[in-house]
Amino acid sequence: MIFTIEIDIEIFKIMLIELNEDTLANLVAENNKVVVQFSASWCGNCRIMKPKFKKLATENENITFALVDAENSPESRKLANVSNLPTFATFVNGKLVNETQTNKQEVLIELVNEIA
Repeated sequence: MIFTIEIDIEIFKIMLIELNEDTLANLVAENNKVVVQFSASWCGNCRIMKPKFKKLATENENITFALVDAENSPESRKLANVSNLPTFATFVNGKLVNETQTNKQEVLIELVNEIA
């Protein structure tokens, strides 16, 4: 008896980096397109948006996604003029393109689509 099994496998390249050091400037310089979520452990809206941000990372393999702890990364915060959380910022070729503070998935999707 011979069995034939066909398997379709999709491989996703997920570019999601959690920065533990204040090194966002290096990441932005080394990657063409970067989307960043600035957050803090005490921020409820940040926790709500994090899974949505991670999902977008799986859907956009040509973009690097980074999570930055805004409290521990003062130099990184300056790159996107972070004044409220969560802040999302996009960078292309090392330059800030856009930033917004939001807890709405639709706004985040529009931000990502601007550089996709």
